[in-house]
Amino acid sequence: MGRDWKRLAEAIKEARQALRLTQVDLAHAAGVSESTVQNLEAGESRTRIPTSLPKIELALNWREGSAQAVLGGGEPALSVTPPDSDAGTVTELPLRIVQELADGPLLDTTVLDLTPLGSDARMIVVVKGKPDASPEQIRKDLLAWAAAQRHLENLGGSEDQSPSANEA
Repeated sequence: MGRDWKRLAEAIKEARQALRLTQVDLAHAAGVSESTVQNLEAGESRTRIPTSLPKIELALNWREGSAQAVLGGGEPALSVTPPDSDAGTVTELPLRIVQELADGPLLDTTVLDLTPLGSDARMIVVVKGKPDASPEQIRKDLLAWAAAQRHLENLGGSEDQSPSANEA
């Protein structure tokens, strides 16, 4: 059975656009290079499954194995049912989180690797604005997020600092 790489390319592109992400945004959220996203969206046939696919799945809010399903002719399974969908309920996130994700424009996302802090986990941050925010307010919010993001990224920078020394 052949793999439909063009189909996967379209599914990734559609999901990325639905999340209002650029290729650069998706690459950043997945922790892969921009060229990785570009290559996947180009839909060129491959002999092997890229090791980056699970990271892309995570960044697109797809369940693990969704890319394989799309390659085989199926559909990606969402980790979170879109809030405006009547297809069902949340499968992995608390309802209050889904509600927050539905409210306001998406300003930015990031995935932080917690390995420097002694964990194999990742922290996923989604920054949302007020639904009726003015461009001026969105700019102010993005500047505040940039400062907070720098702080978060520096948390694992020094092994001799205790976690409480890094708290705001």
